[in-house]
Amino acid sequence: MGLMKAAALAPDAILLPTDFDAYRKYSRLFKMAVSDIAPQIEDRGIDEIYIDLTGVNLAEHGDVVQEPGNEAWWRARDVAKAIKDAVRAATGLSCSIAVAPNKLLAKIASELDKPDGLTMFSPDDVARRIWPLAARKINGVGPKLSAKLESLGIRTIGDLAAAETAWLIQHFGKHTGAWLHDVAHGRDDRAVVTHSEPQSISRETTFDRDLHAQRDRVELSRIFTDLCVGISEDLRRKGYVGRTIGLKLRFANFKTVTRGQTIPAPTCDARVIRQAAGECLKRVSIDRRIRLLGVRVGGLSAAGNGDAVLPLQAASLDKTVRAGD
Repeated sequence: MGLMKAAALAPDAILLPTDFDAYRKYSRLFKMAVSDIAPQIEDRGIDEIYIDLTGVNLAEHGDVVQEPGNEAWWRARDVAKAIKDAVRAATGLSCSIAVAPNKLLAKIASELDKPDGLTMFSPDDVARRIWPLAARKINGVGPKLSAKLESLGIRTIGDLAAAETAWLIQHFGKHTGAWLHDVAHGRDDRAVVTHSEPQSISRETTFDRDLHAQRDRVELSRIFTDLCVGISEDLRRKGYVGRTIGLKLRFANFKTVTRGQTIPAPTCDARVIRQAAGECLKRVSIDRRIRLLGVRVGGLSAAGNGDAVLPLQAASLDKTVRAGD
C-alpha cells in the first residue's frame, strides 16, 4: 500500500525511517535465491520479477523435459514452492508467486492470494477469477484510462471482455483498443526479457518529517549531495554515463514537481550531477515544506575510458534554494 493511502487510513501510525541500503541488500538476496533455482529472470524492480519456468526441474523430478500437460503443471508448482522456501531461507521474508501461461496473467494472479500466496492459474481460470476484477487491475490501465472505461460503462475486466473489438477501437484507437480486447481475454505474447539497457538511474528519499527549505537547509544540503554521490556511484558501478539530469520534489501537500536539464557531455561525475540538479532546483519556487527529494540521470550510454567520478565534498544549498516562509 502506498504511504499516502496508508497515512490517510491510519493517521496515528508511526512512520519508520526508510533504509534503502537495507532494501537493496534484501532485494539482491531475494533475486539470488530465485536464480539458484530458475535463472531466467526479468527484473522489474526492487521487489518484483518475472521467471521463465520452461524446462526448470527440481532434483527430485529427474532429468526430464517438461511437456505441456497436467504433470508439467504440477512440476511447476513444486518449483514455485521451492522458490518460496529458498527466498524465506535467504531473507526471512515471504513472497507471493503465480504460475500462469503468460506475464499478464501471472501479474494479475500474483495479487489474488497475498500475502505469502502460491497461485496456480490456467487459461480456464480467466472467466472465474479475472473477469470479476475491476478493469484497473490490468497492468497498464492507469487512472485516466480507467476513468474513460467507467464513463463508457466498463467497470470490470468481464465488461471489457464482453465489448466488441470494433467498439473498443472506435473509442480508444487501433492499438489500445486491440490491446484492451486481448488482455481482457488473458492473451499476452510478451517474452520474459532477461536483459535490457536501463533508460535512467535515480535515487530519491522520503523524509521522516517534512523539511523547511530555510530552517532545515543544512540537512537538505547533505541529503541532496548524498543523492548525487549515490547516483554517481550507481552509474560507475553499472558502467554508464548520462546527459539528462532531473530533479523531483514532493511537498507537504503531496504536490510533486519535476525539472530537467540536458548537459553538454554525458557524465558520471558527482560534481557535475550536483551542479546540474542544483540548476534545476533554482527553477522551482519552494513555498512549502518538502517531504521527498529525488535526483535522476537519464539519456544513458556506456561509459568510455575517460569517464571518471571525482570525490564530492558536502555542498551548500544556499545558492540553489529560493524559499518562502
